[in-house]
Amino acid sequence: MNILTLLLALAPVLTGPDARLQVRIDDSADQLRYSIAYDGKTLLEPSALGLETNDADYTRLSVVSVDTEEIRDRYTLDRIKASRIDHAAVRAVLHCQNPAGRPLDIEWHLTANDAAFRYLIPRDTETGSVRVLRETSAFRFPEGTRTWLTPQSHAMIGWKRSKPSYEEFYTLDAPLDARSQYGHGYTFPCLFRVGEDGWVLVSETGVDSRYCGSHLSDWDAAEGYTIAFPMPEENNGNGTVEPAFALPGATPWRTLTVGADLAPIAETTIAFDVVEPRYEATHSYRYGKSTWSWIVWQDASMNHDDQVAYIDLAAEMGFPYILIDAGWDQEFGHAGMEELVRYARSKGVEVFLWYSSSGWWNDIVQSPVDIMCDPLRRKPEMRWMESIGVRGIKVDFFGGDKQETFRLYEHILSDADDHGLMCIFHGATLPRGWERMYPNYVGSEAVLASENMVFGQNHCDLEAQSACLHPFIRNTVGSMEFGGVFLNKRLNRANGAPGRGGRVFGTQRKTTDAAELAIAVLYQNAIQNFAITPNNLTDAPAAAMDFLREVPTTWDETRLIDGFPGKYVVLARRHGLTWYVAAINADEKPLALDVRAVEARLGGTACVLSTGKDGLQTGPAAKKPLSIPKDDGAVLVIR
Repeated sequence: MNILTLLLALAPVLTGPDARLQVRIDDSADQLRYSIAYDGKTLLEPSALGLETNDADYTRLSVVSVDTEEIRDRYTLDRIKASRIDHAAVRAVLHCQNPAGRPLDIEWHLTANDAAFRYLIPRDTETGSVRVLRETSAFRFPEGTRTWLTPQSHAMIGWKRSKPSYEEFYTLDAPLDARSQYGHGYTFPCLFRVGEDGWVLVSETGVDSRYCGSHLSDWDAAEGYTIAFPMPEENNGNGTVEPAFALPGATPWRTLTVGADLAPIAETTIAFDVVEPRYEATHSYRYGKSTWSWIVWQDASMNHDDQVAYIDLAAEMGFPYILIDAGWDQEFGHAGMEELVRYARSKGVEVFLWYSSSGWWNDIVQSPVDIMCDPLRRKPEMRWMESIGVRGIKVDFFGGDKQETFRLYEHILSDADDHGLMCIFHGATLPRGWERMYPNYVGSEAVLASENMVFGQNHCDLEAQSACLHPFIRNTVGSMEFGGVFLNKRLNRANGAPGRGGRVFGTQRKTTDAAELAIAVLYQNAIQNFAITPNNLTDAPAAAMDFLREVPTTWDETRLIDGFPGKYVVLARRHGLTWYVAAINADEKPLALDVRAVEARLGGTACVLSTGKDGLQTGPAAKKPLSIPKDDGAVLVIR
């Protein structure tokens, strides 16, 4: 027995650069498995690796050899939680074979707190392409692990049969064996707490036109969670469930971020570290803040006077953009839109236009329809937009994770870049490394976003809780186009003024102005479509409007100060030399924020926006900790 064989017989252990993260590989039972420990504590028990294709079965694998190398990756990216990434990693490749001798490689990328893996399928026969029938990749957590998960919905339900769209409620602090609401498992990302030993975030990245989007199955006592492919019913049954690609080829990355606390999860960049740009940008892009009428003034605002009012609001606030939402084609037509864009640009405001993605897979009637799904209509439409100076599009209502749908995302992005158009996706899947893969991609919804607060009071009641979830789950792996920061007390045009018969209409915001301003920092998205309204120029606190004029939408660094999912969060983001610290409390117990301690940690002196006895107040830090009650928040601007 040579040395390599002896080492393999003892089961290889892969480690991150500082050796605190360990991945143990075991093929002793003719079933390749891996487990993960951090600081010597088991966070993932032996879990299956492997996949099955139409050409070969790789569900039973043995390790032949292992290659490892230390790497140092440096890149810049102006649309995520940090602008300059410099991280050390270990790249390990397990060279495996199945019982028939067919080779398969499993590539690992290990950082101090991340373990990502993918399968590399060679072309070892005349077969030049494969369909992946299933993955056996599993995630088996120790008994007693608690979960923070959101379910994968049924297909072809919801508004105009447009789900799944990653817009379901989270179940907080639940046991492993809790069955998902719809019986289809859980959408990525998925958060777990392994007793007092640590936290684990599971997700995927690098999904493009060459694969489908996946999710986690329901819990199985024997295997744990496994990778699940889309449902056949998605997208009205169009497209295959099984992804296919040419050989040699690779699957997307499965990612696990671990830590003794939540800081590595809130700060991870693994979703971007292991992917590469799919094409070079043909234009340069500018990010920033935007107004949009639809979120509060709704469909009735799609008229000339209201759109001019929101253009003027953007100009007054110094926002570079306005989003003109659904129905503009029916109200203005192309000629009228050209006139409106000219007016906006005369005021220093650029335009995003809304489109439906729909074609043959849902019942959406909001227009424009049947353009973005059809290349013969999409390309001339984008040429027209470029000719009149439109700067971006918001494309809505996709509803599915099949490879065919991911191909549509990529085609829209690629065509849009040819014409200098940035892309926002709503009613959409989770972005999976897209900020680095596509230079004109700027954000996706994939969350129960701000429109739900207009539609239902329960969403307003849970706004603070949601804000304390997303920095640890949804927003940590990708941009989140939430469309928040309401300064209206009532989420309607009247802002609480009585209507007919003296009745007051509209849902009621529960959060304070300080909490809403904190959301401007808390939610990461390079283009922020804020929910302010023209009346806020006179009825909102001047300090709030001044802050929204100042706050950036891109960041150079992100640090978690403190927090617990669904209860409270204190998150710091740096832009240039200035730190913006957002704090929100969703717990019945007041949150004590020691501003002086935060100043000492980040360096500098804080100006504090918080809630006083007369509403929003701003000023220097007090000597004693700031007490933040439920549904309240604070923002520290530290220079």
